[in-house]
Amino acid sequence: MAKKNTRNTRASIVDAAWQLFYEQGYEDTTVEEIIAASHTSKGSFYHYFGGKDALLATLSDLFDQKYQDLQPTLDPAMPALDKLLFLNRALFQMIEDRVPLDLLARLLSTQLVTTGARHLLDHRRTYYRLLRQIIAQGQETGQLTRDQSVSDMVKIYALCERALLYDWCLCGGEYSLAAYAREQMPRFLAQLLPGNSSG
Repeated sequence: MAKKNTRNTRASIVDAAWQLFYEQGYEDTTVEEIIAASHTSKGSFYHYFGGKDALLATLSDLFDQKYQDLQPTLDPAMPALDKLLFLNRALFQMIEDRVPLDLLARLLSTQLVTTGARHLLDHRRTYYRLLRQIIAQGQETGQLTRDQSVSDMVKIYALCERALLYDWCLCGGEYSLAAYAREQMPRFLAQLLPGNSSG
């Protein structure tokens, strides 16, 4: 129970912080406002984070929370490829609605140069676990190709998402991320279908 409360406290801080970053900007958001919005305490905040800057690395947590929220809504009868496209649409709409472009760009750029943990590549994340589960089930039912391993297919999916995110940041958000992904992801992921694999 204590472990769950610990997870909930940290998640509350992360969620409140990113909501405030979106509403009023990163620079104009204070630690005190994050503590108040998350209904936690100063002690709890500093137990998890050394300061506001440390929250920048938690964007992947926000993404994982979205996947956790979406997981129970997935219809087991939905084809595997449709599940992947549904998750992408929901995540990218959330990013467009709740994540300031400059902070997304900052996170993506720090992941390129960091010598520490690359949170976006952590395969223990909910993101990767759920993708592996969907793709493995898709292979078992013959909906997805068996010409590639589950790991390779997860990598393809994640690569496509990162490519779209980087391009959106490079273009300064001049187009709708969710709408563009809705067009492009089915084309990218067609290679996961039986008979379409390039491997």
